[in-house]
Amino acid sequence: MARTSLVNRQARRAALVARHADRRAELKRTIAHPDTDPATRDAAVRRLARLPRDSSRVRLRSRDVVDGRPRGVLTRFGLSRVRFRDMALRGELPGIRKASW
Repeated sequence: MARTSLVNRQARRAALVARHADRRAELKRTIAHPDTDPATRDAAVRRLARLPRDSSRVRLRSRDVVDGRPRGVLTRFGLSRVRFRDMALRGELPGIRKASW
């Protein structure tokens, strides 16, 4: 079980990413476009740097949706490997069966 403060911090980051996503994408498009003049590009770089650091999507961490465990998360299910195995063995995941041969 992850500390509640870390899960809450992740939720705040996700909200910041959602709030600034359009502005960040627009600035990145301006910076990357080859026809942008240097003065406009410099201004866009400065405006991008002024955005909150946590509004960048790469600062998000995938966490287990049940208990918030940060490592070994299976993206397809949103569960950590530990929680996935436990739920699968108890039959709580439809369509998932333990392999045996």
